[in-house]
Amino acid sequence: MTKLSNSPEIPAWKKNFKTSFPLDISYIPIGVASGILLHAAGFNFINTLLLSLLVFSGGAQFLVASMLTINSPLLTIVLMLFFLELRYALLGSSLSKYLHGQSTLFTLFFAGSMNDENYAVNYLKFSTDKKFTTKDALQIEHWSLLFWTVSNLVGNVVGTAIKIDLTVVHFALTALFLFMIVMQIKSFLKIIIAVLAACLAVFFLVTTKSTLGLVCSTLVASFIGFLCDNYLKRRRSVTHHKSKLIKMFKNPAGTPKEE
Repeated sequence: MTKLSNSPEIPAWKKNFKTSFPLDISYIPIGVASGILLHAAGFNFINTLLLSLLVFSGGAQFLVASMLTINSPLLTIVLMLFFLELRYALLGSSLSKYLHGQSTLFTLFFAGSMNDENYAVNYLKFSTDKKFTTKDALQIEHWSLLFWTVSNLVGNVVGTAIKIDLTVVHFALTALFLFMIVMQIKSFLKIIIAVLAACLAVFFLVTTKSTLGLVCSTLVASFIGFLCDNYLKRRRSVTHHKSKLIKMFKNPAGTPKEE
């Protein structure tokens, strides 16, 4: 007589940890580097912990470290962070349809621990796995937040043992945003707007003699880019891509509407 053995069901937290683990380990080198730079900018262990928990964004933390080293006003730093992280309003809205019926407190914790990477993982799971719940999504966010925070703290401790030239902080932020620009270059229009933003940044920095000029250049360049993109979309619908100018500015990767 054979005994039927039912394999025990894997706990949800283990499944979610397995799902988020590739993402989690990718945070370690970047998080350690961020912690070292934050220590060089004057952050102690507690401040690094609070910043990691409250501002879950590598780009934002590099920005904070860089702007603090040049004694930027607090208002400028807050405004720059606002525009840098404004994309999360769009990312969060695309997940809102899966969060119906959740409490305000749950939504607050979910929004506070969301970033670009765990958003991508959760959106894919929501779209492909019918058994995936909002609690699973929150756990994935918290696993990634845990790895990021610990990596930041390790970097902060390492930073106490080594001396970092503050010039490295500026170079790290510049390299980070140059990489982000290169990854976004998919059309000639974005190249023009990137160059325009750089020129406007120099102009406003000289005019205002303050880092608040960065905020002004960001707003002006974004508005001009929006107007140009909106105009090209209207022209594209009229000319049906026959115009040489339209083809020059067209995204070679295409868009869902163009397919």
